Amino acid sequence: MKTHLDEITVAPFVSTHRALSRRRFLRGVGIGLSLPLLECMTPVFAAVAKRMAADATPGGKPRRFLGVCNNLGLLPEHFFPKESGRGYALSAYLELLKDYRDDFTVCSGVWHPDVDGGHPADNCFLTAAPHPGSAGFRNTISLDQYIAERIGHLTRFPSLTLGVNVQQGVRSLSWTGSGVMIPCEEKAADVFARMFLQGTKEETEAQVRKLETGQSILDAVAGQAKELQRSVGARDRDRLDQYFTSVRDLEQRMQMSREWERKPKPKVSASMPLDPASPKAYMDKVKLMYDMARLAFETDSTRSISLLLDSVNSPAIEFGDVKTSDGYHNLSHHGKSKEKLAQLKTIDEWHMKLLAELFGELKAVKEDGEPLLDRTMILYGSNLGNANTHVTTNMPTLFAGGGFKHGQHLAFDTQHNYPLPNLFVSMVQRLALEADKFASSTGTMRGLELA
Repeated sequence: MKTHLDEITVAPFVSTHRALSRRRFLRGVGIGLSLPLLECMTPVFAAVAKRMAADATPGGKPRRFLGVCNNLGLLPEHFFPKESGRGYALSAYLELLKDYRDDFTVCSGVWHPDVDGGHPADNCFLTAAPHPGSAGFRNTISLDQYIAERIGHLTRFPSLTLGVNVQQGVRSLSWTGSGVMIPCEEKAADVFARMFLQGTKEETEAQVRKLETGQSILDAVAGQAKELQRSVGARDRDRLDQYFTSVRDLEQRMQMSREWERKPKPKVSASMPLDPASPKAYMDKVKLMYDMARLAFETDSTRSISLLLDSVNSPAIEFGDVKTSDGYHNLSHHGKSKEKLAQLKTIDEWHMKLLAELFGELKAVKEDGEPLLDRTMILYGSNLGNANTHVTTNMPTLFAGGGFKHGQHLAFDTQHNYPLPNLFVSMVQRLALEADKFASSTGTMRGLELA
């Protein structure tokens, strides 16, 4: 039945071609939902779909990335060393990592240029997109997803997005190229089941059928879209070409996913984890997620993981014999209270102890005779340089493993900070991916060398 809406047309922005009617545009529902925005449909330029790159493991050795953000940071006076270079004296917190001092680099005076806004900056920890607190902010692709787009097809899971006590729908470290948030998985048991528990034959075939159905829909949508090429302008044809390329890439990924569904999952000696029932068991949750990351890398189930420790959303926490008197966030606004500072110091020290355990466990696992830590790049830090004042400069940053020359303190100007995205470029290049730019980077990380 003909409606008023069927006759609505949208004036072209630049193209001199005839505008498309709504009826013609919506003919075939799939195309209306799936096509990129074209100039003849809207006065907004379309986002360009990115192509998937490498088809084999670059460089021969599998290398991995783990990005961890504690969005309330660490007390800077106990974290940053007072000396720079390789012979620096360990700070109080780094003393807890002393067994691995040659396996990590500590950085001071780094930031994400123009990433301001206090707490909302945690969403930009792996994207470095500017002004996250501003109206109309739109995020960009995160480092873990940038990596997943290029080498994610080599493993069962392109990436894992993990979290502890995350405020769902508000925070995540993982964002797609179009600025869409990827929700965090918070239950270690679910992550473990996905990685290691084999479904029945019927469940496997059902999943394969879902993938096949999705691929057939993509084929149909692409076929319908080609009909538009004869009646749109040059710029729109270019956008459609890019769209077809992205559809083909997605089809290839779906084909790989279908093949993975029929491959047996790896077997591990670890047992199914038991998730704590209460968010107060914050440190237990952190430990479980570190375990999941280690197992994922050990079995080469993925090579890209993000982990958000949402301390802002955590209540008074309990671990060992310690029980804090207030919520984590309220403690961070200590106002120089000796009692709150003492509790925060204890919390921070536990973070360092758990990190030391992770380093040790990754170092103990051997892959082709090489410690897994040497093939795993770990970025540990925060979006806040000081949670008490919400500043986003001088971010506490540890970078471990990955086959770099560590054992040093890279001390940059604490007044005029150095761009942390330069480290992102160094990491991407370590994965043997061709890139000389990420977000607000100006090059590779100065002072960081390969082992």
